[in-house]
Amino acid sequence: MTKENALTAALAIKISASSLYGWYEDRAGRHRTVPCITFRDFMDACLYDVKFGYYRSGPVRVGKAGDFYTSSAIGDVLAQVLAKFALDYAQEIGEPQGFIEWGAGTGRLSAQIAEAGCRQSIDWGRKFRSILIEDHPAHQQEAKKKFSESGNLCELHVQIMSSEEAWKSEWLQKPSLILANELIDAFPVHRIQKVNDQLMEIGVAHSKELGFYEVNLPLTDDRIYEWLIRDGIEMNDGQQTEIHADASSFLRQLGTVVKKGRLVLIDYGHESVEYAAEHRMMGTLMCYWRHQAGGSPYKQIGEQDITSHVPFTFIRHEAEKSGWQVSSYATQKQFLMEHGVLELLQNHSSADPFSEAARSNRAIRQLLLSDQMSESFKVMVLDKK
Repeated sequence: MTKENALTAALAIKISASSLYGWYEDRAGRHRTVPCITFRDFMDACLYDVKFGYYRSGPVRVGKAGDFYTSSAIGDVLAQVLAKFALDYAQEIGEPQGFIEWGAGTGRLSAQIAEAGCRQSIDWGRKFRSILIEDHPAHQQEAKKKFSESGNLCELHVQIMSSEEAWKSEWLQKPSLILANELIDAFPVHRIQKVNDQLMEIGVAHSKELGFYEVNLPLTDDRIYEWLIRDGIEMNDGQQTEIHADASSFLRQLGTVVKKGRLVLIDYGHESVEYAAEHRMMGTLMCYWRHQAGGSPYKQIGEQDITSHVPFTFIRHEAEKSGWQVSSYATQKQFLMEHGVLELLQNHSSADPFSEAARSNRAIRQLLLSDQMSESFKVMVLDKK
């Protein structure tokens, strides 16, 4: 049995045994009530099932051989800026004990930051220990390889652990800088829609004839109403959107464990006015497989990435409720500009377009001028003091 078939079978059993029931209209217009699970639970299994989940098994998911790229693929410009940002923070509060990347993937960005930090300060290795939190076994092995290949500019200390180990680790108890680069967008989400002026949650049912299909059910979390009102989101009839309850849980748990530190969130997303705007009638959910975007989460079960844009109004409110203070919030372009990216531009007379200086300048231009990254990506800095 293939991985996809095994996860499909497990989900079908979970749905048939569920105590939740949703409804839909069949082709004849008849009202049907069937067992279902929430879309949030379906997405969680597809991405994080211990044996078959996309982020828990299989090959490396990031980069050319994977299904998507992250900002670290565009040279080491972001890493250089983040290394300077970290050193400035260390000087501001003393000496943080760790540079923690939560959801580190293959470790490429953390290794780039450590190398850049060593170039910028001979004390980087003394000030920071790289802590990589990653649950995918292949990513963990790739991260070890990335750090072993790093230059010997200064002594580097690295530790790689799972998220389960991280919550129990002493590192979160110490003043540290925590980076979450494109982490929140991969959390499971509830999907809701307005049907005949009523808010309904989208559930997932299954049959041999139809496979996985969507049904309506009453909201399974009473906080959804409160969140929508608080964030000023008004939906049109027929409109869908996502609710990031798992992001709220993550911020709350992290806010409880971390007594002093800084959390840097880098992700693509919007404020509430844009997040649930009229032109987003189907929400922001997307799927990625072999660098191709798709809209159906019910294909390639466990083999494709499922993601949604980050609602930064929601994140701000939930962070503040969890004891975090928003120190800054800007587009990625603004963040890079404010923290010295233009100082990295190099004058060069070489005609070689693949020279180090030419490649670096191109990477800077791409990060600053690409609408997809410079404006859609946001950087939110949260502090616990």
